[in-house]
This record gives sequence, structure tokens and C-alpha cells, in this order.
Amino acid sequence: MKNIKRFAAALIALILLTGPASAGAAAEGHAPAEKTVVLVIMDGIGEYADETGNMVLKASTPTLDALKANDPFRLIRANGTAVGLPSDSDMGNSEVGHNALGCGQIYSQGTKLVDESIGSGVIYESGAWKNLVSGLKDSGGTLHFIGLLSDGNIHSNISHLLAMLEEAKTEGVRRVRIHILLDGRDVSPVSALDYVDQLENTLAGLNGETFDGRIASGGGRMQITMDRYQADWGMVEKGWNIHVHGEGRQFASAREAIEAYRKEQPGIIDQDLPGFVIAEDGVPVGAMKDGDSVILFNFRGDRALEISMAFDGDTSFDRFDRGEVPKVKYAGLLEYDAELHIPRRYLVEPPRIRQTLTELLTENGISEYACSETQKFGHVTYFWNGNRSEKFSEELETWEEVPSDNRSFDESPWMKASEITDRVIAAIESGEYGFIRCNFPNGDMVGHTGSLQATEIAVEVVDLCLGRILRACDEHGCILVVTADHGNCEQMLEKNKEGEITVRTAHTVNPVSFIIHDRDARHELDTESPFGLANVAATIADLLGVTPYDSWEKTMLK
Repeated sequence: MKNIKRFAAALIALILLTGPASAGAAAEGHAPAEKTVVLVIMDGIGEYADETGNMVLKASTPTLDALKANDPFRLIRANGTAVGLPSDSDMGNSEVGHNALGCGQIYSQGTKLVDESIGSGVIYESGAWKNLVSGLKDSGGTLHFIGLLSDGNIHSNISHLLAMLEEAKTEGVRRVRIHILLDGRDVSPVSALDYVDQLENTLAGLNGETFDGRIASGGGRMQITMDRYQADWGMVEKGWNIHVHGEGRQFASAREAIEAYRKEQPGIIDQDLPGFVIAEDGVPVGAMKDGDSVILFNFRGDRALEISMAFDGDTSFDRFDRGEVPKVKYAGLLEYDAELHIPRRYLVEPPRIRQTLTELLTENGISEYACSETQKFGHVTYFWNGNRSEKFSEELETWEEVPSDNRSFDESPWMKASEITDRVIAAIESGEYGFIRCNFPNGDMVGHTGSLQATEIAVEVVDLCLGRILRACDEHGCILVVTADHGNCEQMLEKNKEGEITVRTAHTVNPVSFIIHDRDARHELDTESPFGLANVAATIADLLGVTPYDSWEKTMLK
């Protein structure tokens, strides 16, 4: 396989060298402003030296291999402090990755924001917390928590939930119910019981005459509640009925539910576990009622928006039949959409991202085109533009979404890569855009399924599509920039606590590639400085001949 890859890389290199790029000596300095820059984001395709479980190395990737061998190439960081997370042991993710790529700056993100707010106690001084908690002490109502129960630090962290439980008791809340979403995606695939036990142990220590805390419902994150980009409102409806109305298959405890499902469906991983309701004598222990309060303790926005819309929605809400809607007060851990103000109440102020790459290009009259399929469309638009749902300029920004298939990604690892490629090439051929960006979700979305075979195919699909875009860039004189937002499919096997090799479905802390290909010039990269995703914006601005904002991280061009 390695020999085949080397031969293919050499063949592509020969084609490139004998084409237009060989017409003259490599030019010095930056590209002229009139050249279009095309950015390809290979979502979830990181760089890792170990071949074990490395679907990037295992896959046949002649295009990527040739680019690395013959064009300016280096590795950049896509995790931890480089993208605003607390420590360098924190995995990167698509949300913070696209924030950093699109704004050229490093903001405190997600769990770091919440950690700081909880540590200082500011979260409990927020109007939303006080509003939700104060009424319960008078009415005797229940405080409900909904969220992803893990320490993956991508969508949530169990430590935030545990801290709020302790504070709720301190402030006199007497009854709490927790509706848990099982992970197995940002953490080990079958680790749910570890987190359930951690939560149950905390509740056992808090429970007594003045406090009654219990798990009330749950289910896998890919089965209920946590849909994103309005791709499958049926998931949200199932979660709503389970959490709010207590309608679902009943069990005496979360452990009993998880063990039963695993026995019934051998090999099932946590994210795919069906929903369940905890009940006593056939009565749900945590159905919501008038006067209750609800907190969604996820901090990441994409999979929190729809359930927030369901809770905040008035009588005009029409995504699904909510049944009799209890009069509850609802808040998110953060504001998940700053432009649409979803949700209306939130506990922690999110970063206010300003001076994004799109703002800079708009100010300079440069038109943009952004494309992905539904699964990552919000990342190249909403997150890229600094958590902004609306365009900065209707005239200068074109967004195109390719609808994703509603099926398991390991069954169709090619996803919509070909369709995305068709649209990107059409945008290149049109000559209308100064900056074009796209996201291929395959490496991330298929990698999360844990299927090594499907992920290998996914990586090869991305490479094939990258080759098509490369040829179009050469034909039309565009500069091609290739990178990723975080790692995933390059490290899909790991040892568990017992020393056994198991499938890994989570993101990684590995760096990602950064490549510049220009048929007419060789742009020299600084290969010594410690760069990360936030340095990409200034580099693209340099390639376009635009002066970056002073607030940005520096360019990677020498």
C-alpha cells in the first residue's frame, strides 16, 4: 500500500510539474490580490505518526500526498489553548475550530468560559440563574437539568452539572431531576455507566431531608434531543416527549436501561442507545409541570438550538406537536445563537467575536462563496462568521447548502462530497468570487461511527474530491489552501483501562495539515513558529493582498 501511495504521489507531482506551474521560476512574496483563494477544510482529518488505527495513513491519498511532498506544507495546532480551550489536553472540535479559522483570534471557548464563570461564582449571580432558582423555593417546583453526560469538553462537561447541583442545594432548591444524554462519541464509545455512576454518587451525597435529586430520563445523543441544523426534528420530538412528558420505555434506573439495551443489541455504542424514562410504579419520576425550571447544561450551540427553540417557542411553533406544554422557565448554559437570541435566557455570556475574516473581506469588497452539506453547513457559515446567523453582506456572501442524507454515515461514507465538489468547481469557473471555502465532513462524521473500513473510504473520497478541486484551481489560476479543523480519523484505535485495543470515536489532540498550492508561485511558510488555526485568517488575507486586522494572530507566510 505504501509503495502504491508513493507511486501515485509521484505521478501527480509529475503532472503538476509539467503543467502550468512549471512555466517559470517560483515567485517570491505574496500572491497578487486578484487571484482567488480556495480553502478546503478536511473535517476531522488530522496528522498522526502512529499507523495503528490511522485511517488517514491507511487510505490511498495520492492528491494529499503529492501536495505535502511538493508544496509549502506544515502542521498547525487545532486543540487546547490554540483554539481557546482550557488546556492542551483538551480535544479540538468543529465549533471552536471554525471560530478560530474564521476570526483569526483566540477567544475563551466553551468549557473554559463556563469553568471561569463557575470558579468565580459569576454564573450564580446571573439574572437567569436567579430567576430560575428563586421561584422554585416558593412554589416547591422542580429544577430540571438536560444535557450530555460526559467530560468530553466538546458539548458539555459533567463537572459543570455537578457544581450546579451542589449550588442548587445550597440555595434551597429541594427537588432536582436530571435528563441525561449519553455520549460515546467525544469519549469512549461504551463509557456511559462511568458517568452515570459519578452522577449517582454525587446525588447520593446530596440527597436527604432537604434535597431530592434523581435521574429522570435519558438516551443516546444520536437518537434523541441533540439534532443539529434542523436535519431531523424527529430526534428532538422523541427527546421532548421523553424529558418533558415522561413518555417512553420505563426502567427503574439509568443503569438498568443501559444494561438492558446493551443486552438486547450487542455491540451498540452509547450514542445510539434508545431513549428511556425512569419510573416508579408506572409513574415517571421527572415529567415536567407548571412552575418548574429547566437548564440545558450543554455549552456548544449547534446541537442545543433545536431543543431550545422547542422550550422557548410560543403557540406558533410548528416543528412538531409538543402536546400540552408545561409553563416552565428555561435557560441554556450559554446563548447558542447571538443573532437570533436563542435561548432567551442563558447563564454565561458567550464570547463576542468581532473582526472576522468575512468582515475584513466585505470591507474590501471581496466576494465570498461558502459550501458544505447540512452536517457542516453551519460551521462554514455560522461558526465561521463568529457565531452569527446572518450574513455580513447579502451582496458579497453566497452560501450554498447541500442537503445531507438522513442515514448512518458508515453506510454512505462518501456522503455529499461529490456534490460539494461540483458546486465549488462551478464557483471557481464562474470567476465571481475572490474567496471560496468548503468543508468536507466525511472524516469527522464517518470517523464518529467507529467503522474503520467506512472511514478509510471516507478519507479516500475526500482525497478524490480534493484532486478535482486542485485541477480546477490550476486551470483557472486560483490558490488552493488545504487544512482541517481538528483530528479524528487518524487515531481510531486506543487501549482501554484493561489494556485492550478498542475503537475510538472521539476527536483527537493531534495537529492538522496546512498546505498552499499555487501553480504560478511558491509561497514560503514559516515552519518554525508555533502556529494554530487562528493563524489561517491572516495567511488567507495575505494571499488576497488584504491587510489583516491588528487584533489577529500573525500570518504564516514569511
